[in-house]
Amino acid sequence: MDLFLQNRCLICHEPIRPSMGWRALISAEREQSTCTTCESKLEKIEGETCGMCNRPFKMLDEKFRHGDLCYDCKRWEEDPEWQGFLEKNNALFLYNDFLKEVLAKFKFRGDYALAKVFVGLFKEELAKMKPDLIVPIPLSEERLFERGFNQAKALIMESGLTPVDILSRIHSEKQSKKSRLERIHLPQVFKINPDMNLQGKSIILIDDIYTTGSTLRHAAKLLKSAGATSIQSLTVAR
Repeated sequence: MDLFLQNRCLICHEPIRPSMGWRALISAEREQSTCTTCESKLEKIEGETCGMCNRPFKMLDEKFRHGDLCYDCKRWEEDPEWQGFLEKNNALFLYNDFLKEVLAKFKFRGDYALAKVFVGLFKEELAKMKPDLIVPIPLSEERLFERGFNQAKALIMESGLTPVDILSRIHSEKQSKKSRLERIHLPQVFKINPDMNLQGKSIILIDDIYTTGSTLRHAAKLLKSAGATSIQSLTVAR
């Protein structure tokens, strides 16, 4: 049984109307988990973006742009403590009000099936990036107990790929409630499995949302110090 084939949208639960056009007649069986209405509310990131965090420049005042970087990424790269650890974040969608609600259902209300909404694009992006290891951003034991699953790991597994659990979280405070400055000045929030050989490895970090980039940079810094040579990230939202 193909778990991707749904007769109802995973987001709004309305019936998915099958496409009757000529494309549907000649194409292979399509993985479809959302209706056209919900799909249209997911805003793909397109056009010119920051070369590091994928932030669309069309939504940014020119004074906050510095060449191919946004002001936030320029500040990260000017800080010797954080410079050069995370090469690039790749994101699928803008974090609009609709996606905010979808991710809230996915993360905080335990709707695991919503991972399937994103896996098509996830697989496409990861195929382009060709990493040696795909590493989910871990939750603390407390958050994992609250939510029932790690949303980053769910995205990897539902994409038919293998997550590599080499990181664990040692700092359990909710970062969503912290300011950018508070996130940047947190102590290292992760520890690494010392038995893993990361020398020369290219790694993709997986998370649901890129906000300030602090979480991903904490992970990237630790992995680089353990010998990884290339670290990028892939998130659902920016």
